[in-house]
Amino acid sequence: MELLFLGTGAGVPAKLRNVTSIALKLLEERGAVWLFDCGEATQHQILHTSLKPRRIEKIFITHLHGDHIYGLPGLLGSRSFQGGESELVVYGPKGIREFIEVSLSISQTHLKYPLEIVEVEEGIVFEDESFRVEAKELQHGLQTFGYRVEEKDKPGELQVDRLKERGVKPGPIYKRLKAGEAVVLDDGSIVDGKEYLGHSIPGRVVTILGDTRTCRPAYELAKSADVLVHEATFNKDQEEMAYEYFHSTTEQAAQTASESGVNVLFLTHISSRFAKESWPELQKEARETFPESYIAKDFLEYTIPVKK
Repeated sequence: MELLFLGTGAGVPAKLRNVTSIALKLLEERGAVWLFDCGEATQHQILHTSLKPRRIEKIFITHLHGDHIYGLPGLLGSRSFQGGESELVVYGPKGIREFIEVSLSISQTHLKYPLEIVEVEEGIVFEDESFRVEAKELQHGLQTFGYRVEEKDKPGELQVDRLKERGVKPGPIYKRLKAGEAVVLDDGSIVDGKEYLGHSIPGRVVTILGDTRTCRPAYELAKSADVLVHEATFNKDQEEMAYEYFHSTTEQAAQTASESGVNVLFLTHISSRFAKESWPELQKEARETFPESYIAKDFLEYTIPVKK
């Protein structure tokens, strides 16, 4: 499980920061990529990475401001041209369906794969045997969501040595035991796989917030997360301006991380008013409150470690 920042800027593209898009690479976990927001030229950013558009399984849109969605119609079309055939699901606030359908219709873009569009409300927006995604509404100038991605706990390692001592020889039976099944041996005895599994492996949690003021739902989504991605459009001296424009400061983002008990904070949605020389200062401001704060840059990758 890896985070890849495709765009970390706010409002408009800049030479060193494209507008918002983040890829959550789940290649080992499900052979897929989940995208969070899709600002203008996201597919251009993808060209500089190893990502394949056909691997994109889900796209989660936080809100409908242009710097978070203008790259979506182009990416959807390119995915079709480049051989994508598997279903893709787009999640987003009310209005995302109209935006996509009108864009594709007027441009006469015909997709060769099934496209599902889900207009989300607060609560669990996706869940299967491996992952759960929860959405909560944040505070911005229009409806905005944050997403909490929870990897479910995995079964512990199969205790092979104990099974061999029991006389259970390696083979297809081990797969069934690993799944926690009870298996009848040739001699009629029963081996319960659950009794031969080590401690379960806790799942990881990634929280990715849309543009927002400091608010209670942000804390709830971030609680005990392994990684929090939080916007920091303003520096700590611009708190009043941040509030007026429904955004957050570096210090506020760090405060959310600190009080939520997260492991690592990445600051994104950095305004182009901050030149490259000032980025270390922005990071320093956040670290005064939360030491494990990092300012994200385009193409930064971070591997989320497996818990023990």
